[in-house]
Amino acid sequence: MPKSTAVVATEHASRYLQQLCKHWSHKFTVEFSPTTGRIDLGEGRVVNLSADDTSLTVEVEAANLPQLEQVVVDHIVRFAFREELKFDWRPS
Repeated sequence: MPKSTAVVATEHASRYLQQLCKHWSHKFTVEFSPTTGRIDLGEGRVVNLSADDTSLTVEVEAANLPQLEQVVVDHIVRFAFREELKFDWRPS
């Protein structure tokens, strides 16, 4: 399955990681802590997250990468309305 990764500069990485995981936990299988998260969206689609003091790393795995990348970006940007985040997706 194709994968891509984006490292997003933010001091609020843990907050966004936890918000995204909690948001999707009612529909999907989710495991998370303040520094790591895994969201299994089914059908081979997976989102892995890791947070540190300066960045949020997001790895997505899906047959249709651009679509899942955009869904993840849209959700995180909504949570981060107070700051402008830059997602630079790279194959992984």
